[in-house]
Amino acid sequence: MLLYRGKPLLRDGNIIYYGDFNENFIVRITIEESKKINKMKVATKVGIELLEKHGDSIASAHLTKKAERTSLWAALDIGVYWLEDILEMEKEFLAKLEAAQG
Repeated sequence: MLLYRGKPLLRDGNIIYYGDFNENFIVRITIEESKKINKMKVATKVGIELLEKHGDSIASAHLTKKAERTSLWAALDIGVYWLEDILEMEKEFLAKLEAAQG
């Protein structure tokens, strides 16, 4: 399995999932358009979605944020930022909740 910044990258055709499926949030990157440059396909329109999962299935995930970029690298960059940010906020919230209850 390919890892980027310690989290899995999984590809299914033109869709790339970034994040740990055991966590509550995951990023879905969709290559919407590409062109050939020197015999290599290069993404030129890429959609990024931050999804909140409910259970194990990605099919029932709730869209939290959405954006579009002109390269796969730019899409991955924003997706990583969103995921790290939301997971940190979730961690802080759970710590505060536990402190209030305990």
